[in-house]
Amino acid sequence: MRLILADNNDIVLVGIRNILLAEKEIEIVGEARNKSQLLEMLGGFDADVVMIDYTAEGFDIDTIAAVRQKFPELKVLAITPEQSATTLVHALKAGVMSYIKKDCDTYEIISAVKDTSKGTQFFCGKILDTIRQSEIDLTDQDFSNFTCEPVTLSDRESEVIVLIAEGYTNAQVAEKLFISNHTVNTHRKNIMSKLGVKNTAGIVMYAVKTDLVKPNKFLFSGEN
Repeated sequence: MRLILADNNDIVLVGIRNILLAEKEIEIVGEARNKSQLLEMLGGFDADVVMIDYTAEGFDIDTIAAVRQKFPELKVLAITPEQSATTLVHALKAGVMSYIKKDCDTYEIISAVKDTSKGTQFFCGKILDTIRQSEIDLTDQDFSNFTCEPVTLSDRESEVIVLIAEGYTNAQVAEKLFISNHTVNTHRKNIMSKLGVKNTAGIVMYAVKTDLVKPNKFLFSGEN
């Protein structure tokens, strides 16, 4: 299994290298310190997995999308400091398969690399705790429709999200925005596709997590 590390922190790179050194089936074939280096390495090495801190200087969430777009067979394992549940979901949307934290124990880091290389999703216990505490159900996220493109919502779609999250029915949203029920339904379908959610609860959760509405304002309307 051929692995590329992507981080700009020498101490982190040395630490991960030492952790994985004893694992004979894992071969570290490169270490990239920015997005350009990573893309160049991936073009020159036949890597199976990239372990990346996309929050480190020289990288960003778009790095994952660029990597997945150019190398769709490559598996991405994110390793970052503490992140919000929304950020975790957005990373999965961008193409991350597995996610661990930098303060995970050695066993979890090794297991994450091995499982990811086999095509198995891996989340460390701390990441799962963050997701559970935020009441985000990963099984309710429609990852099959995710693309490498970042989430881009129009002003109208944001207005529709806010009204849905505040408990308004489709007919009420149409009345408030002076549009037809059909147009509201179209916006709703487009919004769910872009966010990778399957129902109203997913839209509401996105609205709360991105501060479009306050938690005490929304009501679940019961529409799916």
